[in-house]
Amino acid sequence: MNSVHFSGSEETYWRWVFMFIFSSLISTSISIPRISNSTLLCGKFNPLNGTNFVPSFVKEMRGLSEAINARRFATYHLNSTPPIYALAQCHRDLSQTDCLLCFAVSRTKIPRCLPFNSARIFLDGCFLRYDNYSFYTESVSSSFDRVICSSDDVAKAGEDSTKRVGLFGKKVDYAVSRVTKIALRDGGFGAVAVDGVFALAQCWESVPFEGCRECLKKAGMAVKGCLPKAEGRGLNTGCYLRYSNEKFFNERGETEHNHRFPGIAVIISIVSATSAFIMLSVAVAYVTYARFSKRKRELENLGQISKNFDKSGLTFKYETLEKATDYFSLSRKLGQGGADEEKAKHLKWKHRFEIIVGTAEGLAHLHGGGSETRIIHRDIKSSNVLLDENLNPKIADFGLVRCLAPDKSHLSTGVAGTLGYMAPEYLVRGQLTEKADVYSFGVLVLELVCGKRNTTFSKDSASLLQTVWTLYKSNRLAEAVDSCIRDEISVKVAANYVLQVGLLCTQASVTLRPSMAEVVQMLTDKDCEIPVPNQPPFLNSNAKEQESSTKSYYSSDSFISSAARKIQGSDTLSESSRTGSSDEASKTPS
Repeated sequence: MNSVHFSGSEETYWRWVFMFIFSSLISTSISIPRISNSTLLCGKFNPLNGTNFVPSFVKEMRGLSEAINARRFATYHLNSTPPIYALAQCHRDLSQTDCLLCFAVSRTKIPRCLPFNSARIFLDGCFLRYDNYSFYTESVSSSFDRVICSSDDVAKAGEDSTKRVGLFGKKVDYAVSRVTKIALRDGGFGAVAVDGVFALAQCWESVPFEGCRECLKKAGMAVKGCLPKAEGRGLNTGCYLRYSNEKFFNERGETEHNHRFPGIAVIISIVSATSAFIMLSVAVAYVTYARFSKRKRELENLGQISKNFDKSGLTFKYETLEKATDYFSLSRKLGQGGADEEKAKHLKWKHRFEIIVGTAEGLAHLHGGGSETRIIHRDIKSSNVLLDENLNPKIADFGLVRCLAPDKSHLSTGVAGTLGYMAPEYLVRGQLTEKADVYSFGVLVLELVCGKRNTTFSKDSASLLQTVWTLYKSNRLAEAVDSCIRDEISVKVAANYVLQVGLLCTQASVTLRPSMAEVVQMLTDKDCEIPVPNQPPFLNSNAKEQESSTKSYYSSDSFISSAARKIQGSDTLSESSRTGSSDEASKTPS
């Protein structure tokens, strides 16, 4: 089987493609207020074995993009195996330009559910869903319908809270009832303002009248349960309903900037939609290339094993071993190393801290401790730090290692590693330094202290790195510590020192990340002063924080890393990028 190779000029070309995509997304999506507060709900089943779902998904999204280009609602059906049905709906108060922008952003987020054969995503201005059956007339679902309440109460300190909450509740009740009636009367859409309370209701156009009535009734009851919160959103299978104490909708979708600059608006919408499609296509192409390369390496490794057996002087042939193991079938495997997950959860804080320090010392040694040549691992993650019978850590899997000469500041190389652990500058620009290992180590630190994986995302779409940063900014970092170890250690020590070191290592700026030698000193020297960390590379979900963060130095890297993270699917890049063997293990100093 022939593998695919990229020349230097081709690599440069693809880097420019990625930079164009991300810069387009940065310039458009940050300025649009109706793409926030997303809820991504993934299905529970993978496609049938032997089916290639990703190419069909790309074709489905392409057809849906063409269908929604001229209106706010579209469906598309691809007669593939398995079949794919998709629906997109923008709220009627959005202009067509803003509708296309909202749809483009939803398309960059929904691939995170791949390879599951169903998913739905709610933004504050649009809805997108795909599934393997015709669901267009569905209105409610007991398992997927959601209600989201804001964190702030309508009552403020110093006011008569009981009176204010009661009055606000009456206004919300009236506004929700009123907007439901308007939507049922006016083709599924309604928006009202009632003395400081604003409400919007939107049914999907494919849902029949009775389904719309049932959906809005359920959503209305759900959002009323948010009181006395300032905002409530009902996210149902067939509709969307929201109330707020601030105006969030447009007057029939006609905005002033859309009248003044129609040409620019059309250009922006086309660029955004095209960028989203290109980004997904490039990701699919890269994953396909990586799978072909992995298969070739497996065949080469099997051939090498055959040669080694021939030279080993064994009394049986390699072909005999093949037949005895049913060609190395997993069903014939007797066992393997590792710990699955229950035992790992009960790992004591003492052992976790020793693993963190031991791994840091090992990386510091690789990065030049005692040698002029700097060795960059490129794939530091939890599964590549092995433990012996005494729980001493060993850095393993050196198949992606690169050496950096003393006179070199960085290497420009193809991207390989595991999504969720790769530093943003390396993922986007292919610039590799030892600070890429520092970033990966920081993610590993957060995982060990929090007892969660960074590559596993919850229903509210927040990664572990984003969760820890949010708690740190709100001075609640101790809440991030794994509940299994909170009783045995000083939570304050773990939060203030180890987690803060992890955040320092995962900063967006390369120059601000400490060296591994400095990390070892921070972890082992109690008198060492730990600097205040800056923002890691992810997109803030809070609109106000996002607006302020875009003015900072880190806004570009933050959005780039977030966008790249959202196309990762199910960590396929990680598995297909591995070229080494965990037999190549290096014991870290203790």
